[in-house]
Amino acid sequence: MPLKILHILSQRPDATGSGFFVQNMLRQSAARGHENYLLCGVPAGDIPVLDCIDRDRCSFVLFDGPDLAFPIPGMSDAMPYPSSVFGMLTEKQLLAYEQVFSEKIRHAATEFAPDIIHSHHLWLVTAITRRILPDIPMVASCHSTDLRQFMQCGHLRSQVYEDCRKVERVLALSRDQSRMIQSLYQIDGRRIDIVGGGFNRELFDWGPKEATPIHLLYAGKLSFAKGVDWLLRACRHIAGLPVHLHLAGSGAGHEAEVCRALAAELEIPVQFHGNLPQAQLAVLMRAAHIFILPSFYEGFPLVLLEALASGCRIITTRLPGGCELLENVRSDLVQFINLPPLQTVDRPFPDDWQSLEEQLADAIRHMVDLAQKTPAPTAAETNGLTVFHTWEGVFSRVMAAYSHVLSRGG
Repeated sequence: MPLKILHILSQRPDATGSGFFVQNMLRQSAARGHENYLLCGVPAGDIPVLDCIDRDRCSFVLFDGPDLAFPIPGMSDAMPYPSSVFGMLTEKQLLAYEQVFSEKIRHAATEFAPDIIHSHHLWLVTAITRRILPDIPMVASCHSTDLRQFMQCGHLRSQVYEDCRKVERVLALSRDQSRMIQSLYQIDGRRIDIVGGGFNRELFDWGPKEATPIHLLYAGKLSFAKGVDWLLRACRHIAGLPVHLHLAGSGAGHEAEVCRALAAELEIPVQFHGNLPQAQLAVLMRAAHIFILPSFYEGFPLVLLEALASGCRIITTRLPGGCELLENVRSDLVQFINLPPLQTVDRPFPDDWQSLEEQLADAIRHMVDLAQKTPAPTAAETNGLTVFHTWEGVFSRVMAAYSHVLSRGG
């Protein structure tokens, strides 16, 4: 039976991993005959046009505009667009945030009359939704950045803890994320479904590689938490290698400026591509030999699957989500960098920086050598390694959670 599904996201739906997740839920849901409505946060002067839902089926909280006078608070403290930081919002701003979202959510629920609500992030807006609409069945997707906010913003935990625990079912991306949700929110693991994450196999597919130069690729925000400054410092140590570094993604403020300054000092070619549409990123990945994700904090980095499907070797930090995604990949295709204990959730102690730079530089040298001497994975191998993570499969698991909530009450 077709469902009416209200999707709720507190930030832009056209950027970051959670936004792409929502878009793909909308596409898959519509393809199966369900009716969708989207409520999300956007900048007042830059409302996105989405190909996955009609504009008259969307409602927006307008930031830097008539609804709220400050930029969108990002689930990450550094976003690829102008944003606020949750931990720095004033009491007045937090109160206005809650009031506006409450009004918009109530209006959407009244206008659309959903059978079920699918909210994103175990954070403020999910808590608000559960509090004001307690009688509508609800699931919530965790995207890991919400868990980081929970750990960083102790003063806001009381505003989210109890209400997020009342959501009927929580959708996790990975086994490790499920364990963290259980630990932080004290939610019974039997109420958590591991649905995984998906990527577009029609876009990200295998491509042949040029013999030289060896193309190194990073894709993501230009931020310190993602380790981009670390990557650029490590590249000081590989001058002379036949490599070309590509950085796909955008950033704003001090961190992006530092990254650009570090890149300008390097002796290897560096190209900034900005924030690319998925189709253009896929072209870049097919040409790349080595994909590098040097993050200090990640949830379930699906970009690693996109890179692997495109025939890239992988260098990444030994974080649980990446290890889980790549657990069946042979050792000559992926190299993990061990992280020391971190000073904050996503930043090392200063004393460890030199060692980290040397480790990453060594890993790049090793993978460049392999790329020159041995073949990349075959298309058949990459398809086998990534088959679980289609959006069709993810939505089937999400749909099972919907059905569970609707038929059994959670």
